[in-house]
Amino acid sequence: MTDVQIRDAEAIDLEAITAIHNHAVEHTTAIWNEETIDVANRAAWLADRQERGYPVIVAVDDSGVVGYASFGGWRPHSGFRHTVEHSVYVRDDAQGRGVGKTLMIELIDRARRSGVHVMVAAVDSSNLGSIVLHKRLDFMQVGRMPQVGAKFGRWLDLTFLQLVLDERAFPPDAPDAR
Repeated sequence: MTDVQIRDAEAIDLEAITAIHNHAVEHTTAIWNEETIDVANRAAWLADRQERGYPVIVAVDDSGVVGYASFGGWRPHSGFRHTVEHSVYVRDDAQGRGVGKTLMIELIDRARRSGVHVMVAAVDSSNLGSIVLHKRLDFMQVGRMPQVGAKFGRWLDLTFLQLVLDERAFPPDAPDAR
């Protein structure tokens, strides 16, 4: 694996983040969007994540940004406030070098430090590399939804994996929490 530095994303990284995102849109089923975005879109996304206290991190090597990752709220309802969903994207020419795993380890650590209880992954079921990576990081496959998406003229199945990050018996804001 190439040595990479993990750090918080900055405005200077937005062009590279946008390029990685758009490559995934145009060439993969890692993102189930069919329209590319511009740097202004990613700037608004980064600002929103930062405002909400969610991390956006980048992996950088001598060639620049080789991957990025983030997590955010899983569902909009208050009952899900202790659960996040994450995303990890690696530049096409840097895949298979451990960049995704390195980003994931940092995201998991940050989620634990911020008091998150569960991290969720929603992965295209045909993306076996991502599913295996998540399982190696102790994520458990908890569901599969056939044909809930479409891209490139075919139906896509969605696999859900989750990682319980702590052993709390009650949410920290529960009346019974001790």
